[in-house]
Amino acid sequence: MTGATNDTRDLCFADNHLSAILVENVEDYHADGIVVNLSTSTIFVEGEVDTPIQPWRSARLHGKAVRKAGRIAVLKIENLENLGGVMLRGWHWFGSIYDGFPRETPLFMSSIDAVGAIEEDPYAFTRERTEPLETQQFEIKLKCWWSPNETDCFIHNEHPFLEVHTQIHGTGRMQKFREQNADTVYEDVIMAPGFTHEPFCIVSGKNEWSYPWHRYYTDRESIWLAIELHPVD
Repeated sequence: MTGATNDTRDLCFADNHLSAILVENVEDYHADGIVVNLSTSTIFVEGEVDTPIQPWRSARLHGKAVRKAGRIAVLKIENLENLGGVMLRGWHWFGSIYDGFPRETPLFMSSIDAVGAIEEDPYAFTRERTEPLETQQFEIKLKCWWSPNETDCFIHNEHPFLEVHTQIHGTGRMQKFREQNADTVYEDVIMAPGFTHEPFCIVSGKNEWSYPWHRYYTDRESIWLAIELHPVD
């Protein structure tokens, strides 16, 4: 990656409620917000003891410097008043994109920002091995979701990409199920602001990933970030 140090731009879904920026070629960058490591290398945050942020994971920082990184996103809620009016700020109800989505479910999605390409070993991403052995190119795409309290954001098990999610606002849970039925839940991953969950999928073939039945469920009004790695053929 080449370019200016701390090269910064707004992500396409940033507005006066949600500050969302992309920073590339990071060196001693002072961040105030949720920092997401969008690289395959561990990055470090300065402090009394420097602390790591693992690849595709996050931390909530308060003016601390990220020592060095290829690419990070920094997100922060700036204004809570009328935060839920996302549909009036260019976000789309998911049912307008996905046929058959329940009409009564208030799940809204931001625009998608393609932030660059990266070489990643999908087995390393899914934690099926600890060191990358065979990398391929992926396009990183970011988007945000919003839902109010106690929303079932749909049980599903198919994605043509690798993904994890970072909680930005509110609290919720990523859940796993044995069937496409809420009564078959077998794991709750509690999501609080600044937390990114481990991948849910495993590699099942070339550009194929097996996901369990899963969903996001809001406990309180939530905004969360989807980090997607799309294979580049």
